[in-house]
Amino acid sequence: MLAMIYVSSLGGLQATAALLPSFDLLTLLSPGAEPCDWNGLARERHVQLAFHDIVDITPDLIAPDAGVVRAILDFGRGAVGGRPMLIHCWAGISRSSAAAYVIACDRNPGYERAIADELRRRSLYVTPNKLMVKLADAILGRDGRMNEAIARIGRGAETAEGEPYQLPLRWPTV
Repeated sequence: MLAMIYVSSLGGLQATAALLPSFDLLTLLSPGAEPCDWNGLARERHVQLAFHDIVDITPDLIAPDAGVVRAILDFGRGAVGGRPMLIHCWAGISRSSAAAYVIACDRNPGYERAIADELRRRSLYVTPNKLMVKLADAILGRDGRMNEAIARIGRGAETAEGEPYQLPLRWPTV
């Protein structure tokens, strides 16, 4: 079975989680977001990070930074065996998609473009947070390949909430 990263909005989290017997959960919400009840989710490990979904430094908002990206990479590297990872943010479009992309690229150097193409193929709505991707590109020493790949797939279709999707964790996928 192909190891997968499952990506969802907060609204789609319960339904996506119900499909998985167990998983590691990464929550990416804004500071001050309404507390959630995580009981009843079959999560083995749960990492919660709080930052705003912004790409430019803005007063009074918390931007993703190198510490956030390192925590996302640590989450991905801490996955055990073939247990799926479930990543969610508010809308399932920007922060969670960037995190899934970053984790897949970390595991698969040289496949940045193929992973971005697959991300777009699996969801017409994804618009990965460019600041998160830029930071990961620098941390992973990808010399701009991650940034270029995400810029190439462009902005996703407009929607208030993305549909859940899966992204393979290992490349090549065939």
